[in-house]
Amino acid sequence: MFTLGELLTLGLTLLLSLSVSLAITVPLSGALVRLRANYNPRALQLDPEGDVHVHTGPIVTSFFGMLRRVYRIEGYAGLYKGLMPNAIATIVMTAFAVAALDSRGLATHTRVDTIDTGFLGAIASTALGMLISLPAAILTYRSIVTPYKLPYFGLMYSLRILLTPTERRRPWILYLTPGLLATELMRLLYTMVVLRSLRILLLKDFTPFKFGIYLGFEMLSVALTCPLEVMATKLAIQRNHATAEYNSVEQEVEDDAIDAHEYAEYSNQEEDVIGLRHEKDPYLGFVDCFKRIVDEEGWQTLYRGWWFTMMAAIFSAVAAAAQYQGDA
Repeated sequence: MFTLGELLTLGLTLLLSLSVSLAITVPLSGALVRLRANYNPRALQLDPEGDVHVHTGPIVTSFFGMLRRVYRIEGYAGLYKGLMPNAIATIVMTAFAVAALDSRGLATHTRVDTIDTGFLGAIASTALGMLISLPAAILTYRSIVTPYKLPYFGLMYSLRILLTPTERRRPWILYLTPGLLATELMRLLYTMVVLRSLRILLLKDFTPFKFGIYLGFEMLSVALTCPLEVMATKLAIQRNHATAEYNSVEQEVEDDAIDAHEYAEYSNQEEDVIGLRHEKDPYLGFVDCFKRIVDEEGWQTLYRGWWFTMMAAIFSAVAAAAQYQGDA
């Protein structure tokens, strides 16, 4: 068991690490989410009534261009949208990880060791983590892309903006957001079955040559994982409705008896940071999302921010190699 001194040291270390991490990553991840969520069709579109619709939203195709646009329109407050959902999700997941630590390993080694639960245990723990992270991702992405001001500590007010009445009455419906669960399950299965099997096969008896092969697989995996991440972003911001006058998955903000001035956008009322699909024409599922992105925006849209995914893959490979070498 941890002593009181160890708990205090661990808590302060995690708090400091969390603060520094969020200060750096929230603006970067926010720009990435907006870049991937931005709807930028290549041609004229038909609205739900069949009339020609000219999309006039912003055309932003680069990460740093999005970062500059967010700062220009919304300032530092816009760069740190999604801070609280990110912080809460990180604290919950960190607490979950700390609860699964081998306390003797922590006391005798300079690194943190987790309990080896085998393949089925890894699948179960990852699935549990996904059940926690899925609604957290939905709230985080929506809080980033919303044009409305969200207070850092006004939880109920923020939920009234981010969630529909249907979602607030039946929060489990978040897991039924069309296509989102399927997208996340595909990414989970590929990570836990394919990449984990390769990691065990190639890194258990570590050699530089085997590590090079595994690193290559991780980098090539970006061709699959990056489109899944882009699709997950676009699907997560679609809100679930169950009213007769609206499509069950359209995006809109209801009044909910909140005064109009409280819904004021950031600095520029006339300019949105990003554009979204027409409210009455949402993605209907995984396949529909994939086809519409390719048909309307081009296949390149599926690889927005690919280098972020590539960097994460390289970091994952290096961390896995370090873990296996440490266990040797």
